[in-house]
Amino acid sequence: MKYEREGLSLAYDDLGDGPAVILIHGFPLNRQMWLPQKKTIPGAGFRLITPDLRGFGESEPGTGACSMDTFADDLIALMDRLEIKRAVVGGMSMGGYVLLNMLARHPDRIIAPCFIVTRSGADDEAGKAKRKAMADDVRAFGARIAADIFAKLLFAEETIGKKPELVAQVSAWMQAANPAGMAGGLLAIGDRQDYTPMLGRITMPSLVIGATEDRAMARENFDILVSRLPHASNCMIAGAGHMVNMEKADEFNACLLKFLQGLKDGMASGCN
Repeated sequence: MKYEREGLSLAYDDLGDGPAVILIHGFPLNRQMWLPQKKTIPGAGFRLITPDLRGFGESEPGTGACSMDTFADDLIALMDRLEIKRAVVGGMSMGGYVLLNMLARHPDRIIAPCFIVTRSGADDEAGKAKRKAMADDVRAFGARIAADIFAKLLFAEETIGKKPELVAQVSAWMQAANPAGMAGGLLAIGDRQDYTPMLGRITMPSLVIGATEDRAMARENFDILVSRLPHASNCMIAGAGHMVNMEKADEFNACLLKFLQGLKDGMASGCN
């Protein structure tokens, strides 16, 4: 499905009926990463919306500078289009940065946040410079430059050995990414702010999901989220890397559905 914003065509999938759940993909991926969740979550009585952020997947990149504000406002516009006042919103890695921006600027639109292999902090100056250099390389030489780097970070060693078809599938997605969108995403990530001081003010129920073999996101980031969010549940999924929702889909789905069902039960009893 497509919707228009600021003259751009932006893509999303909308499956099932019930309380709305929005899952935001990571970098440099697209909404296809949620394939293992597209039957399970709607099958449990929820409406699942999976967008392609602008510049990724089937969404156009535009010509102007992109930011976390832009990504977040695109999703608010999608919620408005779909007449969704509030949703459970989950973000994986870069998607978590978009989620934090939504929490800072549009908290009334979120029932509960799910932080998936992500972090609340910002890049230091060295990190920003590295992302800018990669964005320049992507513009000059194409998406494969970044895709090859990220392919080495996304999976646990066990996954690489036992699920080569999954590694190949995700690598193909990254290699096919729009270079302009990829470069814009890198710059937006580098420019994001530090949301760690805000965590203590997020009083709604939260879920934090980590992975023991994550080579892209240090364990300390999981610990910061768990310790500073006032009402956080958490799952640390053994044997998974950064693509936790695909590498260990059954364990991931069980964790997410337990959280969602608890919210649903609370709403039914008037305790949201």
